[in-house]
Amino acid sequence: MAGPGGGLDGKGPDAGSASTRMPDGALVAKRDAPVGGQAVLEGVMMRGVSVWAVAVRKPEGDIEVTSEPLVSWASRHRVFRLPVIRGVVALAESLKIGFRALAIGLFFVIPVGATSLIKDQLGSPLLFWLVEGVLRTTIFIGYIVLISRIGDLRRVFEYHGAEHKTISTYEAEDRLIPSRAKLYSRLHPRCGTSFLLIVMVLAIFVFAPIGLPAWYWLLASRILGIPLIAGLSYEVIKWAGRNRNKRWVRALMWPGLMLQNLTTREPDEQELEVAIAALEAVLAVETPELAAKKQPIEIVA
Repeated sequence: MAGPGGGLDGKGPDAGSASTRMPDGALVAKRDAPVGGQAVLEGVMMRGVSVWAVAVRKPEGDIEVTSEPLVSWASRHRVFRLPVIRGVVALAESLKIGFRALAIGLFFVIPVGATSLIKDQLGSPLLFWLVEGVLRTTIFIGYIVLISRIGDLRRVFEYHGAEHKTISTYEAEDRLIPSRAKLYSRLHPRCGTSFLLIVMVLAIFVFAPIGLPAWYWLLASRILGIPLIAGLSYEVIKWAGRNRNKRWVRALMWPGLMLQNLTTREPDEQELEVAIAALEAVLAVETPELAAKKQPIEIVA
């Protein structure tokens, strides 16, 4: 099945019209579409505005697709569509349908707890702020490196790459077939890996004004501050997705894109078929761009 706007010659758009290049040299679409997803075991979940679908490769070789309607909280209350708040809502909805979770204890509680043990030796709110921020970011990067070395997750990472390639193919208005999708980058500006790195960095600046209160206030501030940091980070990742065609924006996103090299792997054509099947199940119900005009919501990639 061809995606919207595919070329009549069957070749689709070239790199100069609908696409640009990512740091790995592969294509990525210039436009941002209200489509997101994630890898699952032996498959891919894709979501649009009013529906989400999961496609998995069965042991017999067939692709099984299931889909469910989705009514966004943002469509019910105007306040849920306000900047920052809309990011928290989008993340909560994604968690509800099986998305990646923020590791509050690992990335927030442990860093502030460990740094509190040497608070007196640091003797400065600035040093405390810097040490905690560096420790949090180091733990996050170490976590990504660790899970990237788990052999059993390799196929999940390949499906993660297939998800990115398929979304980019759709965003470029290219044909939704494996031979076209494989030309696109497995890196994507709106990836959750990039989002989490932004969370780690923004947390440094959000927590800076708090200073050095008692340890229990420090701990409470880290937990209660997560929705604000997540909302701000979401605005940043959405802005980067909309402005991905600008070279300086891609330069700012470069660290997150490099981390995606650890959480994605190059998929084969069979894995791309699965990702495409999931997205086609969404497209069979809606055109995401048109649906987003009627029901304005935010989607995490």
